[in-house]
Amino acid sequence: MKLKEAQNISGYKFLFIFENGEKKEANIEPLISQYISKDETNTAHVDEEWGCLEFKNGSVDIEPKTLYTFVKSV
Repeated sequence: MKLKEAQNISGYKFLFIFENGEKKEANIEPLISQYISKDETNTAHVDEEWGCLEFKNGSVDIEPKTLYTFVKSV
C-alpha cells in the first residue's frame, strides 16, 4: 500500500494518508528512532514514485508495506 501523503504532527507522530484513502495517525518512534532523531523528523517527505516515507534527502526510508503494516498495528 503506497503512501500518498505524510504530515508531521509533532516529533515522531505523523498523519499518514495511503493510496486507498485510509488516514491514520501514528507514532513511528519504535520504527525509525534508531535511524532518525526527533529533530530530523522534519526532513520527512513522500517519494511519489515508490510511495515510501523518506528522511534526510532519501538517505533513510521506510518501505510502504512496512509502514502500512506498522501503522495498522498501532
